[in-house]
Amino acid sequence: MKLNQGYHCLDIVESISSLETSLESGLGVDEAAFRLASHGPNRLTEAKKKSWLIKVLAQFKDFLVIILIIAAVISIVVGGDWLDGSIIIAILAVNVIIGLVQENKADNALRELKAMSAPRTKVLRGGAVEKIDSANLVPGDIVILDAGDYISVDLRILESVNLWVDESALTGESVPVEKSASVTLPADATVGDRINCAFMGTVVNYGRGRGLVVATGMETEMGKIATILNQTEDAQTPLQIKLDVMAKWLGIVLVVTCAIIFIIGFLQGMPLVEMFMVSVSLAVAAVPEGVAIVTTMILAIGVHRMVRSNVIVKKMRAVETLGSATVICSDKTGTLTQNKMTVVKVSDEANVHKLAKIGALCNDAMFAAEGGKIIGDPTEAAILAYAKGLGVAPDARRVREIPFDSDRKLMSTYNDVNGKIVMHTKGAPDEIFRRATHYLKGGVVLPLDDDVRRGLTVQNEGFASEALRVLGFAYKEYENETSIDDIEQDLTYAGMMCMIDPPREEAAAAVEQCHKAGINVKMITGDHKITAIAIARQLGIIEESSEALEGAELNKLDDEQLAERVKDVNVFARVSPEHKVRIVTALKASGNIVAMTGDGVNDAPSLKRADIGIAMGITGTDVSKEAADMILADDNFVSIVGAVEQGRTIYNNIRKVVGYLLSANIGEILIILLAIVFGLPVPLMPTQLLFINLLTDAFPAFALGMESKEPGVMDRAPRDPKDPIINGVMRKTVAYKCIFLAIGVLSAFVWGLHFYGVEVARTLAFFTLVSSELLVVYAARTERFVGLKKELFANGFLNRSILISFAILFAAVYIPVLNPVFHTVILSPTQLVMALAFSLIPIIGAETSKLLKK
Repeated sequence: MKLNQGYHCLDIVESISSLETSLESGLGVDEAAFRLASHGPNRLTEAKKKSWLIKVLAQFKDFLVIILIIAAVISIVVGGDWLDGSIIIAILAVNVIIGLVQENKADNALRELKAMSAPRTKVLRGGAVEKIDSANLVPGDIVILDAGDYISVDLRILESVNLWVDESALTGESVPVEKSASVTLPADATVGDRINCAFMGTVVNYGRGRGLVVATGMETEMGKIATILNQTEDAQTPLQIKLDVMAKWLGIVLVVTCAIIFIIGFLQGMPLVEMFMVSVSLAVAAVPEGVAIVTTMILAIGVHRMVRSNVIVKKMRAVETLGSATVICSDKTGTLTQNKMTVVKVSDEANVHKLAKIGALCNDAMFAAEGGKIIGDPTEAAILAYAKGLGVAPDARRVREIPFDSDRKLMSTYNDVNGKIVMHTKGAPDEIFRRATHYLKGGVVLPLDDDVRRGLTVQNEGFASEALRVLGFAYKEYENETSIDDIEQDLTYAGMMCMIDPPREEAAAAVEQCHKAGINVKMITGDHKITAIAIARQLGIIEESSEALEGAELNKLDDEQLAERVKDVNVFARVSPEHKVRIVTALKASGNIVAMTGDGVNDAPSLKRADIGIAMGITGTDVSKEAADMILADDNFVSIVGAVEQGRTIYNNIRKVVGYLLSANIGEILIILLAIVFGLPVPLMPTQLLFINLLTDAFPAFALGMESKEPGVMDRAPRDPKDPIINGVMRKTVAYKCIFLAIGVLSAFVWGLHFYGVEVARTLAFFTLVSSELLVVYAARTERFVGLKKELFANGFLNRSILISFAILFAAVYIPVLNPVFHTVILSPTQLVMALAFSLIPIIGAETSKLLKK
């Protein structure tokens, strides 16, 4: 037996012969067992799961975290300062635990969403039909297909009776495809055009048939997609890249600064060991150890907020990526559209009830016993729903029928209507026109001549140009059952119904909001170009048809040409999974941050290749959910807009925290550096520096990350993906704050040194520095000048955090047992007032700088 990947090119006899099986009896039991051992179970190979050890180690791969580890080791081993080092290690441990817990929660949520049950398949073996686990199917098996069956292998169709298969999960085609066993196809026929084959992951929508298993597991078309998925590497998010760049930049500054201070102190004759300890304390001060944990907490809070908005986040650090997205590539079927055929137009409103009656009676769809859901072919279900909306019921007894077939392109039923037999016919409009001799107009039957026929043809072509699926309807009356002639001629034409899988009602507004936010929306679908263009126009994605490109045209473009075309093309139709990956890659090559939405198996590789993949929680396949970074629990495109807004807010808050912590920590370096340069004693002790960092990094920085969205967050274009977190504006802001912080603290230190001695001076510097940083956090809430307005104190959590932090500060100064720990003395009322006065200098300077920039 030799497997052939081109079974669509072979006829039935050749296919059976190639796989050495029997059309009448199928495989024998022993032969099936042998082939199962040879080919393995019919399962897709999943990517190897990460072990707990790998997950733990992954939490330590950031450069910033590495710097913290080095600082902790130096503190403990060289400086002998177990307190400082232990606290840093404790912070790292908390960061790891939070990351692991969040990742575990996301995995559990995904498992609950999948809720998978092993499918079973009817198979012919040893001349008998039996139902077996789909995992046990092998090449050469004969599978029995009925309406509603899930197809779990790739098949060459052997028998087809009105067999229609829903392939939307694989190809993106919104309308079921009619299958034909008798045809053979050219070798270059695409998956979507192989009407003599059926594929894993699709569903029998209507009719019955038999199929020859030609591929199982990873050899199926779905398996090929899974292979692409497993070979597609996860990309770093923009936030990870920017934090890593920031950490490396900070590390260089840290090493250079400590070296300079060490050299200055050595040249001034200070003891070598003392200068080394000063350098170590500066290392602790320079590293904003709060950035890693506060960033993680901000992202975790964002994750929980998104859950309330029906967005499940699998990768916490990917939360902000959607906020920086410049392009959203969306699948059409089920994402931008309802994935439900709907009658949207009829050719003649005057005949609407007659039209609905024919559609309801010439129809095999039916209402479910409970819930009123319609079961059956999507097109027939749409017709039945339309009739129900008009109060028309299929209440006439069916006497007999002529089933639909692809040669006639018609279906007819004979119904007993008030004692008279009426043939109701629906099908291709051109066939209806050709067979009709009369037509119904305003309740009057008129002769249908060639002029009328040409007019109807033009009308039909007009509907088709709007990407509508058009069916014609006609009828023919008989006196009784004995006069039935089974001839679909001499019909009376009643009209046409136009159907489409309509856009989601809320999708157009969501697309408009994306455009307002500077985000380009591109539709990528396996559906036909004309349909894609029509839907895209309704949603405002395109204005001209030239903005659309088909997969066949895409094949003619190399990567460089495609990178140019994707800038202007917003609709891609009849595309394969490989095309989708190429499109996303081309967009990323142009500097875009790409979000990809989708629900089908065919979306999985591009979901993983994108900066952020968004799968559908309800209609999404398990493969797409596994590949995605986010899952929309309600399948609603509108939820993406909320996620974009949340992502932008999260990124803004992270920048606020980074700016605040950098200004505080670099300000501390500047204070010590200037003191040493001017020959002053060291104003702050290592324990004080760590206490300050812990206090400001904990409550205030965390509260700053809880800020709600600022006005106009969705009214501006996405930030430049290449723009670092610490951009030019932040550098100036940090510089202003550092300078004013140094002025305030050193003024307090020099004043105390002059009047009270070094112990009081250090306590004054310590108190002034902490209180200054607590007050400056209000200036960090926004880059706009606010002043003493109510808006300044809108963050209640921040207000409470500041009060708690001040209480801890006063405890460190005024509780005697803590004085030796923090190297402080109790301040007199005069000293306290002066310290508070000096503390106002930094916030006044920060707000003044905003006015100057404005």
